[in-house]
Formats: sequence, C-alpha cells, structure tokens
Amino acid sequence: MTVTYAMHNALRRDMHHLARTAAHTHPDLRNVLRTAAGWKLFRTALRAHQGAEEDALWPSLRQALNGRPFSLARLEAIEAEHAALALLLEAIDRTPADPGVGPDLLGELTGSLVTGLRGHLRHEEEAVFPLVQTILDEEQWEHFRRVHAQRIGADAARILPWLLDGVAERTVAVILTQLLPESAHHMYTHRWRPAYARLDRWGALSAPALTRP
Repeated sequence: MTVTYAMHNALRRDMHHLARTAAHTHPDLRNVLRTAAGWKLFRTALRAHQGAEEDALWPSLRQALNGRPFSLARLEAIEAEHAALALLLEAIDRTPADPGVGPDLLGELTGSLVTGLRGHLRHEEEAVFPLVQTILDEEQWEHFRRVHAQRIGADAARILPWLLDGVAERTVAVILTQLLPESAHHMYTHRWRPAYARLDRWGALSAPALTRP
C-alpha cells in the first residue's frame, strides 16, 4: 500500500499549508484559493485518490465483506465521509466566484475540510486498510493501482512531484514503478520534479520555515 500511504502523507502535509494559509490570509483567502497552485494540486490529488477508491477499491471490498455487517458498516461510514468531503471541496471551489460569501464562511469551510479530512485519513487507515490488506487478493489490488494511475493520468506531471515531495528515494523508486512506465521516469527526474521545485505553491507561506507539517 505504498502509494496509498504516500498519498495520505502528502495530503496531510498540504493540509498544514492550507490551514496556515487560511489563518494568515483570512481577509484575502478568496483570492489566495483562486490563484494558489498548492490548492489546485491538493484538490486535484484528493479527488483523484478518492475517486480511485470509490471506483476500484470499495466495490471489491464490499463484495468480499458480504455477510459481515459490522465490517460493512465501517466501509459505509468511510463512504459517507467521502461524500461529505466532496461537498466541502465543491463549496470551497464555488465561493471565490460568489461575491456574497464572506471570508468568515470561506474560512469555516476550509477549516471543516482540514478537520474532516484529517479525521477521515486516520479513520480509513485504522478501520478499513487492515480489511483491505487481509481480504483483497493481488488481482483486486492491482486493479486499484491501475485505476489510481489512470485517475492521476493527465495530471501526472504535476501530481507525481507533489506526491513524492520529501519522500525517501527508495520509496520514490517503488512508487514511480507502480504509477509510470519506465520510459517516463527520465521525464519525471529531469523535467517534472525541477518544474515542481520552482513552483510557488502557497505564496509567501511556502517559505522554508513553514514547509514541514
């Protein structure tokens, strides 16, 4: 589950940035979220990851858990959390274009997203991932990996350097092997990662003192 845990860690890293951005740019948060590359990367990665789980992981797990109502209830709780997070993302995306939404409401929505996602990731890891690891077979897990890579697809040049930011090189090699054809590894190393390193993801708040969660 290397890719999945790497995605969770990357989301946690950027939740820190998002929370700091919301706290420090409160009156101007609307403009920050409209333009910040970090927010665009975060929401794109989150939607791709959760979409892959909904399309390829939860259906297999639900089928395998038939006749186990308590385990199914755990999965249904996770699916409900996905739906709530999707609504928050949609609401935050709409607010910058709505002049009637003030900074207080936008800050509240952003805070709810950070709090909700932090709890969701922990809940998923503690309640559902052990089931995934013990119940699903390699073919089902390989299907999820393929769907996950397809979901990243057209955004791979941006999402993969974001996903692998700060990850140990040995783990980077494993993830690249799972998500990219070998012919694209040179592209990642010499074009995608340097372009990401030059990116100002969160404006002034991406200064070195604030880059660690």
